[in-house]
Amino acid sequence: MRLRQGDYAQETVFGDDPAEMARRWEAEGATRLHLVDLDGAKAGRPVNVAAIKAIVHAIAIPCELGGGLRDQESIRMMLEDVGVDRVIVGTQALKQPDWFKEIVRQFPGHVALGLDARDGMVATAGWLDVSHTKALDLAKQFVGIDLAAVIYTNIANDGMMQGVDEATINDMVTLAELGLPVIASGGVSTMADVERLAAVSREQPQLVGAIIGRAIYEGTIRVADAVRIAG
Repeated sequence: MRLRQGDYAQETVFGDDPAEMARRWEAEGATRLHLVDLDGAKAGRPVNVAAIKAIVHAIAIPCELGGGLRDQESIRMMLEDVGVDRVIVGTQALKQPDWFKEIVRQFPGHVALGLDARDGMVATAGWLDVSHTKALDLAKQFVGIDLAAVIYTNIANDGMMQGVDEATINDMVTLAELGLPVIASGGVSTMADVERLAAVSREQPQLVGAIIGRAIYEGTIRVADAVRIAG
């Protein structure tokens, strides 16, 4: 399933077998699978655990998961029991930054910061709430710890198939210049977007990846082509 701008009222279902879809993307050349528990993001706890486990067991490439991971036990379960390689934390990083730093210390290299922004401000709780904290200010608190990545999403772009705007790219470059490994998310719609991000990455190697969602389901980007260009 994909949403537009994080709006649960604007959902599109692309398939009813997540594990089979995961095998498809692996076969087409994906090097990592990005998963979001949309129900978990709303509920504040993991919900689709069985489906996530089925995906992880169906493929050999590593999986990362976001959505509803707001306590240590949920994070431990996903990393150690379910077998995801990386968890993504957003809401609790804003609300409890010291707790988030401790989680990163406990699971070094396996925790990513989900930095979701609307008009430059951090959005939380499955993008249902927008805070008064600037996204870049939140990220600065976590410079120097062993983050797996900062996954930066401009919600205005997500699922809209309108491309990645230059202001968002500038924000990602600013994050990268802090020494944070940055993954672009939201709005990657055409091969031109992939080529643009790859060009930026050559200038700023801390831009380490991009997440592509709706575009691969709708066929405007082929996974194999994106991997080739990004490589």
